Amino acid sequence: MKWAFSIFLGLYLIALFLLAVGTFGWFGQEKDPLSGVFLLPLGLPWNLVADKLGFGGWLTAVASPAINAAVLWFLWKR
Repeated sequence: MKWAFSIFLGLYLIALFLLAVGTFGWFGQEKDPLSGVFLLPLGLPWNLVADKLGFGGWLTAVASPAINAAVLWFLWKR
């Protein structure tokens, strides 16, 4: 289970980095409103639940994968 957590955490960090690059225009990249699209599949199903409850937004998209990472960490340590 350690490898699943490590891969997921790596993908999460890469997606956060791509969000920052697209949002702030780092490295000469144009600002892109779709730069956070890679966070959405990593945060399933929590971002869908938050949207149904009316908590949709950029903070939900960023925090939802952290819930999945916590679940994987718990399964690894258990």
